[in-house]
Amino acid sequence: MRKKLSIIIAILWVVSTTHCAKRGTPSGGEKDSIPPVLVSANPSLNKVNFDAERVVLVFDEYIQLKDIANQLIVSPPIEKSSYKILPEGTVSKKVEIRFEEAPRDNTTYTFNFGEAIEDYNENNPLPFFSYTFSTGDYLDSLNLSGTVKDAYALGSLSQISIHLYPIDSTYTDSTIYLQKPFHVGNTLDSIYFNLQSLAPGKYEFIAIKDVGKNYLFDQFVDLIGFFEAPIELPQDSLKFPILFKEVTNFKWGRPRYVNEHHLEFAYFGDVTNKDIVFEEAFEQNAKGFFTRDRETDTLHYWFQPQKELDSIVVALEEKDSMRPVVIKPFKPVLDSLMINVLPKNHNILHFKDTLKIESNLPVTEVNDEYIQIFDIDTVAVPFTSSIDPNKDKVYLDFKKVQKDNYRIQILPNAIKDFLGATNDTIIHSVKTGAVEDYGTLFLTVERKDESIPYFFELIDKNGSLIRRVNQNEDNSYKLEYLRPKEYQIRFIKDVNGNGRWDTGNYLEKRQPEEVIYLADYLTLRANWDLIETFTIE
Repeated sequence: MRKKLSIIIAILWVVSTTHCAKRGTPSGGEKDSIPPVLVSANPSLNKVNFDAERVVLVFDEYIQLKDIANQLIVSPPIEKSSYKILPEGTVSKKVEIRFEEAPRDNTTYTFNFGEAIEDYNENNPLPFFSYTFSTGDYLDSLNLSGTVKDAYALGSLSQISIHLYPIDSTYTDSTIYLQKPFHVGNTLDSIYFNLQSLAPGKYEFIAIKDVGKNYLFDQFVDLIGFFEAPIELPQDSLKFPILFKEVTNFKWGRPRYVNEHHLEFAYFGDVTNKDIVFEEAFEQNAKGFFTRDRETDTLHYWFQPQKELDSIVVALEEKDSMRPVVIKPFKPVLDSLMINVLPKNHNILHFKDTLKIESNLPVTEVNDEYIQIFDIDTVAVPFTSSIDPNKDKVYLDFKKVQKDNYRIQILPNAIKDFLGATNDTIIHSVKTGAVEDYGTLFLTVERKDESIPYFFELIDKNGSLIRRVNQNEDNSYKLEYLRPKEYQIRFIKDVNGNGRWDTGNYLEKRQPEEVIYLADYLTLRANWDLIETFTIE
């Protein structure tokens, strides 16, 4: 019995030692996911009667500062030359704030680091870390929080600056253009903002997409959101600000000489009803006309060639005056008529699409005798043609049959530009799909306030406009021949009934027209009818 017991013990010992000696690669343990922890602050957090020349923040591990220029928000703003943040590009367990100039008296300051502080090994950020102190004998302690929203687009906003201006004897409507705010916050990478250490009182509230990062509202590039009346702290609740891009105050850019028959007039803002006056002698000879660029804010002036011009004198309407401008011929650009048939990247012509002919020069004449459309059986298809009012496109409209192939033949002299040049021979082919390839959306709009006119837009997940539908009498709509995909409904309250979405204006305290999205995306399948009700509360 003793012999058997000894053998068993020996076997167990061999097995255990063999297992322990098994080769392997150390796992290194679980990945660190804990952000740095503040160990000490000197002076302490929320220090009153602050008079130190520097602040030292000590953390429990090595940290680095990432994107500090964009992440750090100081409220109220301090000139960047008045302080320095360390370390710069190195690793340390400390963050220092060094003051080159003393902060102003009796003021509560907050240094909000956003997500700039992160550990060195795993890049775990310490979110929304802030250091607050007061140069007076008390600390302002009110908070203001909320979320921001885009007035028109469905996508989320980020890096939105929240500005507060005390309403006092120095505040005017122009303050946001000229002076930095007294309190500043930022949504960083979310839509949420939280301003801390605020004093009681009335404030002008402004939310802007501060493109220039200068704490001022620049109408040319910034989005803005505001409330019609000042906010008062403390308060129980705050509506979320809606941001939009104002129509820029009108201004002419520099006119450009393109060639002997083409001038360009760049502009900013709304060019409607703005006048351009040419010298009488030039205008009589040129017999020109204007078109509008579809991609940029530019007017094109096309005229009969004037090859011996030293200069062209025009007067541009600005506010209450006409500004004279001399345009001198310089580096003329050669051009010639170029025609493209759309769609050109694929050969599918959908039932709701129109065959388009695109021109780089204004089209003034279309001769249908030199255009032919044949179906799959080479039978001529009747069509009608029309020139776009902007003179840059020609439309060919014809009745489309499913599962058919069409061959479009455009011979010389079919299309002529304003100088009399014509196209080369163009052969283009397109085809149609089957009716079963598409789906149909039946939409009913229900709303409590029926006094405000509206229209709605069908967009895809990329935000591209698919259909625009005007209001009808019974608020019921049938959208046919939709391609299978996910769609979203964008509902616009057209308050002034002009058939387009109108933005707001800060100086006029006018908010943009309200845009409401259907809560969920609509998934439409081929050969499928989808019935949906859009209820507007």
